[in-house]
Amino acid sequence: MVSRVIPVKPFDLVIFGGTGDLARRKILPGLFRRFRAGQMPAGARVIGCARTAMDDAGFRDIARAAIAEFGGPERSDAAGLAAFLDRLAYVPIDVTGEDGWRDLAALVRADVVRAFYFSVAPRLFGPIAERLHLHAIADDDSRIVVEKPFGRDLRSAQELNAALAAHFGEGQIYRIDHYLGKETVQNLMAVRFGNVLFEPLWNNHYIDHIQITVAETVGVGGRGSYYDGAGAMRDMVQNHLMQLLCLIAMEPPARFEADAVRDEKLKVIRALQPVDPQDIVFGQYSGAPGSPSYRDDVENPASTSESFVALRCRIGNWRWAGVPFYLRTGKKMKARSSEIAVVFQKLGHTIFDEDMARHRNILSIRLQPNEGIDLQVTIKDPGPGGMRLLDVPLDLTFAEALGDQGEPAADAYERLIMDVIRGDQTLFMRGDEVEAAWAWTDPVIAGREERGDRPQPYDQGSAGPDDALMLMHRDGRRWRDIKG
Repeated sequence: MVSRVIPVKPFDLVIFGGTGDLARRKILPGLFRRFRAGQMPAGARVIGCARTAMDDAGFRDIARAAIAEFGGPERSDAAGLAAFLDRLAYVPIDVTGEDGWRDLAALVRADVVRAFYFSVAPRLFGPIAERLHLHAIADDDSRIVVEKPFGRDLRSAQELNAALAAHFGEGQIYRIDHYLGKETVQNLMAVRFGNVLFEPLWNNHYIDHIQITVAETVGVGGRGSYYDGAGAMRDMVQNHLMQLLCLIAMEPPARFEADAVRDEKLKVIRALQPVDPQDIVFGQYSGAPGSPSYRDDVENPASTSESFVALRCRIGNWRWAGVPFYLRTGKKMKARSSEIAVVFQKLGHTIFDEDMARHRNILSIRLQPNEGIDLQVTIKDPGPGGMRLLDVPLDLTFAEALGDQGEPAADAYERLIMDVIRGDQTLFMRGDEVEAAWAWTDPVIAGREERGDRPQPYDQGSAGPDDALMLMHRDGRRWRDIKG
């Protein structure tokens, strides 16, 4: 078996918030998988930073427990785990004060790639960035990784961008959206721009509409206090769904390079037309026997925040004129599913007796749970009895199609962290892109607040409020079924 893993240069990765939930669930287990895949060279180290007073051994115990709980089959590799843990160090630090910064400065090396992961609240981005330079820990070649939420509106996003730009250049800032690290999202670009079959059809002459669905079966869980102040529009649409929309709708970049790709994504956002109030539906999941309602989960009986959004939007350019994009996302839905469906136009003329409006070619890109791509085509139903037509998928489920070639597919966080070390910003958002997304999102949120729209209740395990179905029905279309 030939490995497809590309080694990276030696690095020091400093994780601020190194004992937090994201570090435990994603970052540390992901780094262990990259270590086992041979992608962490001998000179690579991971340094955790947090307020908690502990030594290296204490941090290694946290990492060991995290890998045991959230790692995959690789967690049984005792020798590999011991070798990985030897790469870990810890520095207690006060990110808004001065304690610990000299210790960190003494530990971080100047002759390796230096990357700093801000796995902390956005209000701490500025103070950390300032102190990294004040103590000469970071230089012009260092990289910083910042997590969403990157602001809660245009003004706060601009303030965060300014706080980071005061100490780091745009080429050093990696705004992470884990959806862009998914294998299928990247394959979307390969399918579009690497196959003569699709790109000539990728326009309003051949595509009827596009659906983007991100459905979750879980509720807000332990994120209630944050989520009730954000809602699905801020938490999901402004970033995750917006990024998927950009990738599906953007023009071919001149080169597969970070700024060339991001330039085209930015053009899509700036071409988005305002959303008409009748083209958006907000929902909130109701209670069920043994399962609390949204308001119970957020402990706010008067909450008007949405756990579901469905909307129709349009892109004002030549390629997409007249093509609606339908977006929906929600919690406590009937299945966990993320899908982009490109629904092609019906035939202009048919030689068959059947109603060909029932038969459409659909390109479906599945992001989760089973990543893959399939193309629905119309064939003859086998057997005697005349020409009966049947729609079947040409299926490319990656796990089945690729088998055990090379290394197991990397998790999104694994891939993105390694891109940071390489200095590849292609799958990360640029500052002007974030601000453009908020500039489009803010009027939608403000309009709802001005109208006093209340979210419609919907049953847990459903496809959302009835009005979301009507959003499609009045256009003579239907949402695709949400399947796990």
